[in-house]
Amino acid sequence: MRLGVALGAALIPAGAEAACRLALLLALDVSSSVDEAEYLLQRDGLAAALMAPDVQGAILQGGGGVAIAAYEWSGRRQSTVIQEWALMSTADDIAAVSTRLRSAERSYRRFPTALGYALGFGATMMTAAPECERRVIDVSGDGITNDGFWPQQAYRHFPFGGVTVNALAVLGADPAVVDHYEFEVLHGPGAFIETAQGYEGYEQAMIRKLYREIQDRIVGAMPDPQAGPG
Repeated sequence: MRLGVALGAALIPAGAEAACRLALLLALDVSSSVDEAEYLLQRDGLAAALMAPDVQGAILQGGGGVAIAAYEWSGRRQSTVIQEWALMSTADDIAAVSTRLRSAERSYRRFPTALGYALGFGATMMTAAPECERRVIDVSGDGITNDGFWPQQAYRHFPFGGVTVNALAVLGADPAVVDHYEFEVLHGPGAFIETAQGYEGYEQAMIRKLYREIQDRIVGAMPDPQAGPG
């Protein structure tokens, strides 16, 4: 696995840990079941979701910044960081992360779905996150584990203490994807699953998911995003 977390610390200014309320790590599926058009809908949908008014409001109005990082995952050894840890506390910070994500080039195309390995990679990457009040890994994908050990084994053998793992299941490629994410992937207090109606629905599903994850500490402070863009 290629893990560039050491450089991520340089993107977090000194003292930022004290002002960080959430470390959010995004894990994006680039296995062989995701074609090029779907990959672009996923990548660009995530970038657009960060710029959505409800998501920006949740980040900026919650008190304290949100540290974010992202990686793409597929087979056993196919996980690559596409966004090092960075603190978002201003609109410019959010825009910079969105731009970097939108410009990312796909890491892999021909490998299977090794969710256990992907989660292990995420747990290791989370150890380099800044000190924040909450730690969340946000895993999205359209298929079930078909390579390597399963997610529950990752939870037994990697450092997931204090980490919540949420899921975004993309419907269409595998009828078992929701059950797999719900019973194998969800982990920790308050873990939840969001679904997207194919990759065409990915952006709106990600808006709902990010909003819920980010504003968890300030429930009731903002209206339900489904009244707006969701």
